[in-house]
Amino acid sequence: MSNKVKYSIIVPVYNRPEEINQLILSISNQSFKNLEVIIVDDGSQISSRGIFENFRKKLNISYFFIENQGPALARNFGVKNAKGEWIIFFDSDCTIPNNYFMILENFLNNNDIDFFGGPDTMDDSFNNIQKSINFSMTSLLTSGGIRGRKKSIDKFLPRTFNMGVKKKFFNEVEGFSNIRYGEDLDLSYKLLKKGKSSALIEKAFVTHKRRSKISGFFKQIYNSGKARNFLNNRHKGTFRFYHLLPTLFIIFLIFSFLFYFIDFRITIIILIAYSLYFFMIFLSSTFVNKSVFIGFLSTITTFIQFFAYGSGFLVALFRD
Repeated sequence: MSNKVKYSIIVPVYNRPEEINQLILSISNQSFKNLEVIIVDDGSQISSRGIFENFRKKLNISYFFIENQGPALARNFGVKNAKGEWIIFFDSDCTIPNNYFMILENFLNNNDIDFFGGPDTMDDSFNNIQKSINFSMTSLLTSGGIRGRKKSIDKFLPRTFNMGVKKKFFNEVEGFSNIRYGEDLDLSYKLLKKGKSSALIEKAFVTHKRRSKISGFFKQIYNSGKARNFLNNRHKGTFRFYHLLPTLFIIFLIFSFLFYFIDFRITIIILIAYSLYFFMIFLSSTFVNKSVFIGFLSTITTFIQFFAYGSGFLVALFRD
């Protein structure tokens, strides 16, 4: 095997040493060894240097502490110090299966692409809130139907919890923009505009812990809704009708109450449609998670997901 590093793994971290320890441990268990790990501690009050010290004899690993700049610029800093042909981005709250890089090797050896993404999933250690949020984020009945499921080569839009890009092309588009939210989609759009091809590698999945509190989940999705409007303005022609679905969800819900004073039958029809949809969410999540309680929680997290994203989009739309 060549001594030249093939994969540079960039992980920004902010006050999450316990989480990043699990990620680095999963990387150290890979059978494929031609890689390096770069931890970029983004101005944390709780340092992750101890994690670096624990693994420095087991892995080709580096640690950098920088002034807080946000995850996008922290990743850019990591790439500047990377030696690999490919740059791999993981979130600090992810772990990867032991064969992740062997799957990646096999795919890249048989497909000519410039950047890629993989799906995320959960494991049994997740708490009930994390399992319900995971369902809301990945189910075909919710945003999972339009997020992370496209199989075609050249148009897939990866997310930074599980994303890879050739370093030369990352540098060609000047990396991540200095924005707090939507930076991964922004990067993907810039790469596609340069004629670069992408793909979803379905078997190269990560376990993604996500938020453990409803308030944190709401804030994350609300900011994603705001970012969607920003991206639509920055990258003309990228708007798709399904981007409006959470906003329409809110609008129809509001109109269902307004119509009560005009024709209550319209209100009843709309509310029945909503009830049937959330009943489907309940049944599907109950079946997938084998828990009636998680099924019930999934109806709440799905409502929050739609309401947060749609309200974030509307706020940004009228402000911008």
